[in-house]
Amino acid sequence: MMRHPRRLFVTGGSGFLGRHIVDGPASEGWEVIAPTSRSLDLRDAVSVHEMIAGRQPAAIIHTAYRKDDRTSIVDASRHVASAAARCGARLVHVSTDALFAGRLAPYTEADEPTAVHDYGRDKADAEREVAAACPSAVIVRTSLLYGVHELSGHERAVRDAVSGTSSMTFFTDEVRSALLVDDLAVALVALADRSEPSGVLNLTGPDPLSRAELATMTARRHGWDASRLRFSTIEESGMTRPGHVVLDSTLAAGHGLEVRGPASW
Repeated sequence: MMRHPRRLFVTGGSGFLGRHIVDGPASEGWEVIAPTSRSLDLRDAVSVHEMIAGRQPAAIIHTAYRKDDRTSIVDASRHVASAAARCGARLVHVSTDALFAGRLAPYTEADEPTAVHDYGRDKADAEREVAAACPSAVIVRTSLLYGVHELSGHERAVRDAVSGTSSMTFFTDEVRSALLVDDLAVALVALADRSEPSGVLNLTGPDPLSRAELATMTARRHGWDASRLRFSTIEESGMTRPGHVVLDSTLAAGHGLEVRGPASW
């Protein structure tokens, strides 16, 4: 069976990132297949292999996961990677900066994960499964996403905190490099259309900002009352979370992949 040269298979197509790939301009020129979770359970290896083998896509972008479900992160990623390798599809696997504990120096692609919570450990294990099952895959580590036409999860959290429907506080010592979801969608599809690079690739925004700074910028951008936001630190909260996590995206820029951060919107 021949692979279809412009057929793109997307998992998690109903999610925030997935919708921007499936419904946005990023995938123009592609025949996009984005099965729902009802039509395809990624935790079922047989179903995954049968559907991908039947559709024979040229490329697969794997965005799907359920944060508190290890099977949907680790096992599902292994099944997708194995199916991609079997049918010769280009695989773009979406990972996260949350698999690091945090430090002042930026993390490069050579740094091994140092996760401090289950989600980070699960995503790190998923990376290892993908690399083993499909060595030609590119594993894209990214960060917090922001939207233009719809609110991301972080933006909704800021809105709820400002409106008083949430008591959430935003940490001054938790640093990330947020990026625009539209830009990430374009970059992922661009990688799907290439055979290189493979392995880990960092792709985050250019502006490291604390969660508190991001929340303040978000409120002001939307015209919300930023004075209603409350701030704290990870230590004060008693939570176990990654701290100062900044990824070095120099390699991605060398491949012509660049994304915008909140400061440029």
